[in-house]
Amino acid sequence: MRLEEFESRIRALEGWRAEKAGEERRVSTISAGAGGVVGGAVVAVIVKVLGGG
Repeated sequence: MRLEEFESRIRALEGWRAEKAGEERRVSTISAGAGGVVGGAVVAVIVKVLGGG
């Protein structure tokens, strides 16, 4: 295998890895946002039930 081919494959792998890391961050951010919304709703219900709202 030539050096150019090897470097091309390495660049492709690095690009794939960076893309995968971006997807994981995006999924993590979406999950955290959804968790915050659900958590806020639960707190609101508890406060309402206890007569604080």
